[in-house]
Amino acid sequence: MSTTPDPTTSGPVPATAPGRGDDGGTASLARSSALMASGTLVSRVLGFLRVAVLGIAVGATASGVGGQVFDVANKAPNNFYILIAGGVLNAVLVPQIVKAFRLPDAGQEFVDRLITLALVLMAGATVLITLAAPLVVRLYAEDWDRDWFVLGTAMAYWCLPQVFFYGLYTVLGQVLNARGSFGPYMWAPVVNNVVAVAGLLVFLALFPGGDVLDADAWTPGMVALLAGSATAGVALQALVLVWPLHRAGFRYRPRFGVRGTGLGSAGRVAGWTFAGVALGQLAFVPTSKVMTSAGYALNQAGENGASGNSYTYAFLLFMLPHSLVAVSLVTALFTRLSRSAVAGDVRAVRRDFSAGARTVAAAGALATAAFVALGPSIGDVVVSGGRPIGWVLVAMSVGLVPFSVTYLVQRVFYAYEDARTPFTVQAVVAVVTTLGNGVCWFLLEPRWQVVGVGAFMSLANVVGCVLGLTLLRRRFRGLDGGGLDGHRLLRTLVRLLVVGGLAALAGTGVVRLGDALGEGRGTSAVVVVVGGLVVLGVFVLLCRLMRVRELEELVAPLLRRVPGLRRG
Repeated sequence: MSTTPDPTTSGPVPATAPGRGDDGGTASLARSSALMASGTLVSRVLGFLRVAVLGIAVGATASGVGGQVFDVANKAPNNFYILIAGGVLNAVLVPQIVKAFRLPDAGQEFVDRLITLALVLMAGATVLITLAAPLVVRLYAEDWDRDWFVLGTAMAYWCLPQVFFYGLYTVLGQVLNARGSFGPYMWAPVVNNVVAVAGLLVFLALFPGGDVLDADAWTPGMVALLAGSATAGVALQALVLVWPLHRAGFRYRPRFGVRGTGLGSAGRVAGWTFAGVALGQLAFVPTSKVMTSAGYALNQAGENGASGNSYTYAFLLFMLPHSLVAVSLVTALFTRLSRSAVAGDVRAVRRDFSAGARTVAAAGALATAAFVALGPSIGDVVVSGGRPIGWVLVAMSVGLVPFSVTYLVQRVFYAYEDARTPFTVQAVVAVVTTLGNGVCWFLLEPRWQVVGVGAFMSLANVVGCVLGLTLLRRRFRGLDGGGLDGHRLLRTLVRLLVVGGLAALAGTGVVRLGDALGEGRGTSAVVVVVGGLVVLGVFVLLCRLMRVRELEELVAPLLRRVPGLRRG
């Protein structure tokens, strides 16, 4: 891939440092991705344990009041953090810090000022948002009655301080990433999940039956334990990064003021990135209203079905393959892309993008096949009676590959300090999502509305991916007259579509056999295990037959770590 130094080194590396050749770069990228993926895998396993315990404690579908209310309160800090700074920090920090490494002081003053500015803004925003907790709850859940609203507000007061700690985690993590230390950023969420699971287990021990309680039966102690432990986990997730930063030799000193530091370009990138994220979060407001309204209506009618928290559970499953492969790979790749962009090496950027896009597409296609075939059974395994979660997962998983590819496309534009183009893509995605919300609201019954939201999410991801690739192709042609390596990319995507479709059909056959054995969580578990193996076997076999090498290249670094499979 690109000719850059080993990104696993902990010290600052000049953007124009000499390379070691394709093999060294590929191996180092694979090691970085594998390290991050291992941390993400452990975190996600604990995350699923967390949501499984949460479902037992407060409910995971429309039948549970506490689960629906906590979902809104605990999701709000994520949404506001992303709105305020999440996308901005991720888009701005790495390219700016990589450029700063070329300064005489290795960028120390620049990074200090950038961090100080980010933390001050995050602290001020967190205070304002927390004070506005009642408005925040009403923003996302308009149709709730007074008891649900009061409970949601109480939980939000405990959860909204997470906004600051999410910001701190991102700032410290991106400084580590820019310095070539990728592991701690991916392993830190493990601490978060451990704390949250511990809090939930204590909650279950002290307050059994929380999944069937009405809103007015919740006590302040229950709220403090459930929501407070969630916030404590996020805080520790951020604070544990201080130690690896110190070991990496970074010494932060608060410095105020941005004039004369060159942050003007960062501000322009941040402005467009904020605009794009704002569009996405504005589009989520009607999405949340549709889902909370559907869940409330089903609960009041005594029916089970998909609600807002069901969507959250499905989205966690949806994000698992994306986080394990796309986020891990792109996080390692982003620093390389930024270095190549700064050095003007367009061929290296194109080469890294093409390889990265084909790799995330291969992993995403395998996950999509499994989710489409086994979704309802997976939902039933995660939470008893969770088949509605699975139907939402089926609907949204169709857009998994486009979602992951678009994620990489955005990072290429950010490497060139171009946030305006991703804003255009985000605007189109937001429009499609909002129109889909209207269709779900007016044309679907409450039991199908959240599933419909997932389906339109997939459609929006497909549209956004096609547009993003088109604009990136135009950018490359404008830079050096070359294209997107489109023939190779399209050939791989078509083959993966065929392979994934056939693998999903094979998995569906296992589901049909399982249905003949009767319903139940035990049967669903057997279907998931057997069906998953069938999907995997068919997918790998067909990839070999159709010469799709990307999946093999993805897992090869991991297999080499297994003692029995090492060569030589």
